Amino acid sequence: MSETEGIKRTTEIVIPLEEVQAATEKVVNSLQQKVRLQGFRPGKAPLSIIRTRFREDIRQEVVEKLVPQAFRARADQEDWKVVGNPNVTDIHFHDDEPIRFKAEFEVMPEFTLGEYRGLQVPYDEPVVTSEDIAKRLESIREQKADYVNIDPRPVEDGDYAVVSLKSVEGVEGDPIEQPEVMLHVGGEETIAAYTEALRGMTPPDGEADVEVTYPEEYAAERLAGKTVKFHMVLKGLRKKELPDLNDDFAQDIGDFKTLDELNEEIRKTILRERESQAQSEAKNKLVDQLVDAHEFPVPDAFVDQQIQANVESRLYELAGAGVDVKKLNLKWDEIKASQKDRATREVRASMILDKIAEREAIEVLNDEIDREVHSIARRERQPAAAVRKQLEENGGIRRMAMQIRTTKTLNFLFEQSKKVAGEAAPPPEEPAAE
Repeated sequence: MSETEGIKRTTEIVIPLEEVQAATEKVVNSLQQKVRLQGFRPGKAPLSIIRTRFREDIRQEVVEKLVPQAFRARADQEDWKVVGNPNVTDIHFHDDEPIRFKAEFEVMPEFTLGEYRGLQVPYDEPVVTSEDIAKRLESIREQKADYVNIDPRPVEDGDYAVVSLKSVEGVEGDPIEQPEVMLHVGGEETIAAYTEALRGMTPPDGEADVEVTYPEEYAAERLAGKTVKFHMVLKGLRKKELPDLNDDFAQDIGDFKTLDELNEEIRKTILRERESQAQSEAKNKLVDQLVDAHEFPVPDAFVDQQIQANVESRLYELAGAGVDVKKLNLKWDEIKASQKDRATREVRASMILDKIAEREAIEVLNDEIDREVHSIARRERQPAAAVRKQLEENGGIRRMAMQIRTTKTLNFLFEQSKKVAGEAAPPPEEPAAE
C-alpha cells in the first residue's frame, strides 16, 4: 500500500518469510565462523547457541540488509525517482513471520517547463570612459610607487611614518609586537588615534602611548572589539614618489611598447569586467523570472543540502578573513529556518536550468573538463593527472561538470533573451587611487 501527497510518499512493505529465513541463516553461519566461544573450536559452536546468544545482533544485521534492499526493489518496481534516504518506521520483526515496515520518502517533482526563450531582461552594453581608464591607470601607478626616506622634521598629514608598536595593555598573553610598520598619516586607511598621536612628532626621538579601539568585526579575532594600548616609537619618515606616466612606465608594467598600448589594454580589461558583471546581473534576473513562473514542490532533502552548502561557503569565507570558525556557536535550527526560502528558490532554479539543458541538449565536453582541470593544476602547481585523480575521488569532476553545464545554460538563456536598454544598473565606480 502506498499513500501520495505531492512529492512526499508513504509505503508499507512486506519482506516474505522465506527471504527473512534465508538472510537469517546467512548471518548465523557467518557469525559461527567469526565468534570465539569458550569450550568450542573456532567455527564449531552449535548454531542453536549462536542464535540464542547473538539474537539481537542477528536481527539487527538482517534488518540492515533486507530493509534497504526491499525498499530499493519497490522503488524500482514503481518507478519512483527517490530523493535522499527513506525514513523507515514501524518495523515489525517477529519469529516465523515476514518483516513489515513503513517508509516515508520524497520523490523528484514533475513539472511542465514554461517559456524560457525570449525572456525580457534589463541590459545596457557597458561603456568605458577616458576617466575610467585614467582612474585605473592611477591605481596601477600607486602600486608602483617608491617610498623614500626624508630628513627628520615634525610629522605632517600626508607623510608616511615608520613606527614600531608594542602592546602594553588590553590583550591577554604575549604582547603584540611590530618592529616596523608604515602608517599614512591622515589617510583614510589609518586609525585616527595613530594620526592624532603622530602629528607634530619628530623622529627618531618621538614616542607615545596610543589607545586603539577595534571594531567588533575586526578580522584579527585577538583584537576584535577590544581597546588596546600600544607604545609607539617614531623611527623615521618617508614620502611617496610616483613614477611618470610615459612609455617607460608602460614597458615596466608588461609587454607594452607605448603608454597608448597600456591604456588600450586597460580599456579592454575594464570592459570585460563590466560585461561580466552586467551579464551576471541579467542572468540572475532571468533565473528569478523562471523561478517565479514555475511553482512546484521542492524536496526537503535538496533544500537541506543547499542550506548546508551555503553555510559551508560562508564559513570558508570567514576562515579566509581570519575568523576561527570552530568557535562560532552555530544554531542549525535557526539557520535552517532563516535560510529555507532562499535555499528553496536556489534548488528550484537548479532543477529548472537542468530541465532546460536537457531539452536543448546542452552537454559538457571532455575538452571543457580538461581545460578546467589544467587550470586548477596550473594554479596549484600540481600535475594535471594528480589533480584529476583527486577530483575523481572526491566527486569534484561531477560537480565541475554540473557547474559547466549550468554556466552554458545561463549563457544560452542570455543569448536568447530580449535585452531592454536603459533599465540596467549603472556601472560600478572605479576605485579611487590612494
